[in-house]
Amino acid sequence: MTHPLRAEGITVGYRDAVLRDLSVVIPEGSFTVIIGPNACGKSTLLRAFARLLQPESGEIFLKGRPIGSYASRDVARSLGLLPQSSTAPDGITVAELVARGRHPHQTFLKRWSRHDEAAVGEAMTVTGVANLASERVDRLSGGQRQRVWIAMVLAQQTEILLLDEPTTYLDIAHQVDLLDLCRALNRTGRTLVAVLHDLNLACRYATHVIAMRDGEILAEGPPTEIVTADLVRKVFGLRAIVIEDPISGGPLVVPEQRAPDTTSDRGCASTVCIDLR
Repeated sequence: MTHPLRAEGITVGYRDAVLRDLSVVIPEGSFTVIIGPNACGKSTLLRAFARLLQPESGEIFLKGRPIGSYASRDVARSLGLLPQSSTAPDGITVAELVARGRHPHQTFLKRWSRHDEAAVGEAMTVTGVANLASERVDRLSGGQRQRVWIAMVLAQQTEILLLDEPTTYLDIAHQVDLLDLCRALNRTGRTLVAVLHDLNLACRYATHVIAMRDGEILAEGPPTEIVTADLVRKVFGLRAIVIEDPISGGPLVVPEQRAPDTTSDRGCASTVCIDLR
């Protein structure tokens, strides 16, 4: 069976290796979510899948072929990436930025077409930014900008979407809207791989979960099969109970109360400040 993405024995890092001899397969047609504590290698793995990081050893395969054997344009036609942070050119409008998602489909002989126009329009509609088409991206709120970047990735119309913390800057309502959109895209046959910090949202939406810690994969599989109190303790160092989510029927992680921070100089570690202005 040819999987859309897989890694075989990859060692990847920056100055020091973050991932060592790691192997993993992304199931075809899955909505895979990578979870784990900060700096455990989640985004590094995603960047390696996107060919933004070259493994020191091992190999990344895209549709059964080494990803390095593809031309850059061919990779961009198969795989779309939403990175953690993106910067738009000064003065660019929403429609202009989303249209850049069509660049991999343009050639010297094949210019802008009605199909490109339709792809951009559909991407803006499903992400709820069509009414912002003429607005400058640098004048939007953080949440609006995030949805515009997602629209650009969707405009690529790739079979595989890689999303690195896509719910950043979004309030809870927009997080749910975005993940509903991701689930709908997955149900049309696209393979999605996302890094999420919210474990309960991951459990609700993912069909496949990869749990990482210290550059290693501790568990992977459907959330109903692998997300347990023991796994939460091993991955996050957090004591919790896992109950049934009353909405989805999947696992719902309820953290136990941690010991209060007695080292705080202010003596008010448990205080939550709310600005009502």
